[in-house]
Amino acid sequence: MSRFPHLPETFILREMMELELQGQGVSLYPLILQKQPIVHPEAQPWIARAHRLPYISSDVLEANARALAARPGRYGDLWKRTAWENQTSSNFLIRALALLPKAAYAARLMQREGVAHIHAHYATHPAFVAWVIHQLTGLSYSVTVHAHDIFVRTAMLATKLREAAFVVAISDYNRDYLARLLGEWVREKTHVIHCGIAPAAYTPHLNLPSPGERFEIINVGSLQPYKGHRHLLEACALLRDQGLPVHCRIVGGGEERPRLERQRADMRLEGVVELLGPKSQDEVARLLPTAQCYVQPSIITPSGKMEGIPVALMEALACALPVVATKISGIPELVRPGETGLLVPPADAHALAGALATIYHDPHHAAQRADAGRALVLREFELSANVKRLAALFDSAILTQAPEHQAARVES
Repeated sequence: MSRFPHLPETFILREMMELELQGQGVSLYPLILQKQPIVHPEAQPWIARAHRLPYISSDVLEANARALAARPGRYGDLWKRTAWENQTSSNFLIRALALLPKAAYAARLMQREGVAHIHAHYATHPAFVAWVIHQLTGLSYSVTVHAHDIFVRTAMLATKLREAAFVVAISDYNRDYLARLLGEWVREKTHVIHCGIAPAAYTPHLNLPSPGERFEIINVGSLQPYKGHRHLLEACALLRDQGLPVHCRIVGGGEERPRLERQRADMRLEGVVELLGPKSQDEVARLLPTAQCYVQPSIITPSGKMEGIPVALMEALACALPVVATKISGIPELVRPGETGLLVPPADAHALAGALATIYHDPHHAAQRADAGRALVLREFELSANVKRLAALFDSAILTQAPEHQAARVES
């Protein structure tokens, strides 16, 4: 993955842990091993296990010298293809050229460790590094595509996916999108496996709003523009002005916090909206049942950046919380309008406020939809079952590659 530990990416952490529970050996190769103020307790043991991949060191130089000496034509061609296929994005070009020596070093470490297959989360830089290692060693690799990595940052995308053993999409929407973007060939090698949660970690709690009682809504997610929090604040102001006693808690940190704090002050929402900051997944699991509604106000930014299927929606429905979300990307595959929740157009504060008011004024039907949502999560978004499908794909990829690469480990 791009970086570890990364607080919002609980879905990758859970996947690695479940893979090991199911008997897969997992080695961790983050492109950046970062420090952050809050770390999930479950991530702590993985930090010590993670391989450090510096941009430059004597070991990196030695690994690249060996790669050049072993296959000079292939090594030189990697630099040429990297420069050529990333020329449409100066940002990608610079980063790819900086990552290529690091990838050669990672290739050498993986060969020493006996890695059998590489799995990259995101089709951006992680998939690029996996592709380079494949070119240098012949190790098979696969890629999970999520959101911005295919909606916005598409440099070299076709090459990375075409040479992968298989592709995992977290939604049907993503698989269809890739087929429209790249051609039907990619649909044939793409498997839809939803990100999953362990339902036992989330307690269903019937907490219906009563007339006149404060209406507790909650949102969980990094404070980034595509999350649409400004429209949630606008909706809260509309509900307050209509006399509905709304109280909104937003869990998460990020670049939008200063702007949201200014908006909250300008709209006089200090007593209505709380910005709780980032929380661990255990803290989130305790907070969700204290709410009466979960809201996901995500939008599509001018650059095209948008959600995949937010894991926080799965967690909310696992708690049998009524949910309101926007109709974008793969979200309707989880929040099925009128069945498991309510959907509104993105960037429409009035529609968002209207859906929240519907839940407040008709809590019993909201609870019925929430129960159906929990059943859907248990059926299609359960971690163990989905990781079992992923592990089977790993095993198949390992069996079909050259015998010298059929070792006993899977690399993430």
